[in-house]
Amino acid sequence: MGLLDGLLGQVAENVDIQNLAAKVGLTPEQVESAVTALAQAHPQPGDTVAAASDQTGIAPDALQQIIAHIGGDGALGRFATMLGAQEGGIGGMLGNLGGLFGKN
Repeated sequence: MGLLDGLLGQVAENVDIQNLAAKVGLTPEQVESAVTALAQAHPQPGDTVAAASDQTGIAPDALQQIIAHIGGDGALGRFATMLGAQEGGIGGMLGNLGGLFGKN
């Protein structure tokens, strides 16, 4: 949970997985899964909450509460960007560019 806590701390003050779980009535593991699913769904077309709910099985109202606690849609977008950079970094971006030129 350290990576997610660190990234959440950069987009929202006083938010960590343990505290967020207590506020929304979920386990820390569920919140971690929810935050990750929301970040992954955010840049995709369609409804972010519905996609994350389908992926995790967590109710949309709980996901809306999580978004509100981390600072809203703007904070979720920043978190999604930072999580993508952490997971893929420069290598991930270069790999995606290679796919554009048929070299993946």
